[in-house]
Amino acid sequence: MSAQNGKSPSEASRSVDQIEADIAAARERLAGTVDELHTRTAPQEIARRQVQSAREKFTEATRTPTGELRTERVAALAAAAVALIGLGAVRRRRG
Repeated sequence: MSAQNGKSPSEASRSVDQIEADIAAARERLAGTVDELHTRTAPQEIARRQVQSAREKFTEATRTPTGELRTERVAALAAAAVALIGLGAVRRRRG
C-alpha cells in the first residue's frame, strides 16, 4: 500500500477511463437487476406464476407420473365440489 493515499499500487494505477468503464458496467448490472425485480413483482407476473403453480398441483393430484388419470382422486374432487355447491345452495335458501 502506498503511504500517501492508502491505496494499493494496482488501485492507484487505474486510469480514469478504466474507473468510468467499471462504473458504467456496474450501472448496467444494477439496471438489469432493477428491471428483473420489477418484472418479478409485477401483479400480472405474480398472478401468472400462481395460476401455473395451481395447474401443476392439480395435474400432480389428478395424474400419475406416467400421465394416467387417477379416477379415485378425480371422483373425490368432484364429490367435494358437489358437496360445496350443495352447501352453498342450502345456505342461500336459509339466508
